Amino acid sequence: MRTRVKICGFTRTEDAVCAAQLGVDAIGLVFYPPSPRNVDIDQAIKIVNALPAFVSIVALFVDERESRIREVLERVSIDCLQFHGDEPAEACRLYGKRYMKAVRMEGGIDISGLALQYHDATGLLLDAYHPGAKGGTGSRFDWSRIPEHCALPIVLAGGLDRNNARQAVQAVRPYALDVSSGVEAEKGVKDALKMAAFIREVNEGDKII
Repeated sequence: MRTRVKICGFTRTEDAVCAAQLGVDAIGLVFYPPSPRNVDIDQAIKIVNALPAFVSIVALFVDERESRIREVLERVSIDCLQFHGDEPAEACRLYGKRYMKAVRMEGGIDISGLALQYHDATGLLLDAYHPGAKGGTGSRFDWSRIPEHCALPIVLAGGLDRNNARQAVQAVRPYALDVSSGVEAEKGVKDALKMAAFIREVNEGDKII
């Protein structure tokens, strides 16, 4: 199976178009005002409208109001929702959209139990835990904590870059890798060479499996 690649945290149209040309499977747009990668609706529309076919658009929210999520969905063409806060499963199901649930890998997390709780999710996104942040920290967690078998596809995030992407594919065999800070020139600004190298390393990792 080919490992998919999602690059998250785009703020510039040209960066998203570049990622699409490099072969990324999905781009992530962050609708979380405290994040340096936050976009407003007008920015998001410009980015989405510039993308070619067959690139999925993922909208990231953190404990957001239902009315705000519905506003984004009404105005921006979104394929999948990503819930990165403490949203219960019933809150993720309100919108009639495919969704992923992000899990911060703090101590005592039960991945198998969460897969049952969020059984209708399209995947569990596993990210590093930091007490003061909801993701995007650039930190890695211990991949050995990921169960070998899970009822949902695993999307691996946290501290990924071109130097460990191949290792991540071979060690975890996830459905996808999700990267943000690891392919940036600065927060919210993507680096074309880093994106290209990351995708190349993922593809090389697939060849060895």
